[in-house]
Amino acid sequence: MAITKEQLEEYLEELEKIKGRHTELVTVYVPAGFNLNVVSKQIEAEKSTATNIKSKTTRSNVLDALERITRAFKLYKKTPENGLAIFAGNVSEKEGQADINVWEIEPPKPLNTRMYRCDQEFVLEPLKEQTAIEEIYGLLVMDRKEATFGLLEGKQIKVLRRLTSGVPSKIRAGGQSSQRFHRITEGLAKEFFRKIADNMKELFFDLPKLKGILIGGPIPTKDEFLEQGQLVTKLKEMVIAVKDIGDTDESGLEDLVEAAQDELSSQEIMKEKKLLEKFFTLLGKGKGAVYGLRDVKKALDYGAIEKLLLSKKLDKKIIKELKEKAESISAEVQMVSLDTEEGKQFWSLKGIGAILRFEIK
Repeated sequence: MAITKEQLEEYLEELEKIKGRHTELVTVYVPAGFNLNVVSKQIEAEKSTATNIKSKTTRSNVLDALERITRAFKLYKKTPENGLAIFAGNVSEKEGQADINVWEIEPPKPLNTRMYRCDQEFVLEPLKEQTAIEEIYGLLVMDRKEATFGLLEGKQIKVLRRLTSGVPSKIRAGGQSSQRFHRITEGLAKEFFRKIADNMKELFFDLPKLKGILIGGPIPTKDEFLEQGQLVTKLKEMVIAVKDIGDTDESGLEDLVEAAQDELSSQEIMKEKKLLEKFFTLLGKGKGAVYGLRDVKKALDYGAIEKLLLSKKLDKKIIKELKEKAESISAEVQMVSLDTEEGKQFWSLKGIGAILRFEIK
């Protein structure tokens, strides 16, 4: 059965930590739709090659790993729908002692890679590609004096660049006529808008995963910028939201993302924020939610949990134990990052909580 993206991330974290003393860690990728028997025969052939390894310990470990992979293949009648990735090797931390482990992974998306590799570490890049963020949003907050560019990647807001203009304040130098001062400021503002447009092109134009652009700023500056036509057509067509935002620094980027909730409803950051908001609301009412290891375990024993919330910062053993219990009662599991204020607040509650199906005493 294919695993989820979150489960794949956990596997990758575990596998990345494993390092072999010699080239004794075996990686096998079977692409979606590929004949499993062909790969199985290749592994059998590799056993013969492995007998030529000079080091007795390495030879033994590689052969044992290949044998474990061969046994794993026999459990499958055909290649799983999304392909198969198998990793096997000695994970013992003691020199001279063998502890051969095997991991069988049916990825969340179809594999396109066919590979056999024996190395000092597992080859994880084809699986890492499946965990990559698929949606990126460009962010811009601006007024006539300042502009800040950023990216929304998953749940994380990254500041890319800040610009400042030479547009003076409305208080003009003595002796300057109102009309002349207006011409100067309008000229400087237009030049600053052109500079913003050029930077947007440089930062956003060639981003392959860019799904949209959000722009924020005070009325009417942001609208003037868009109306002046200095932004290239491709980027202008990607603007999915224009919001009234006061700040034009990093906090302005956060305000922009918050103001664009409807446009970003499918984004992970908004899903997590809305779920945590619901959790905190129920917790505040004193019903419909519980937190802490003891109360959550009790709710799991009663089968009362609808959604189990676990911080990614929790100990892996606790995560595994609670997830297994949740899955046994068909409860949904949501891993919570520390990339949002709500996620940090949740961690302050020890990072364990749940939304209930029904109340328990």
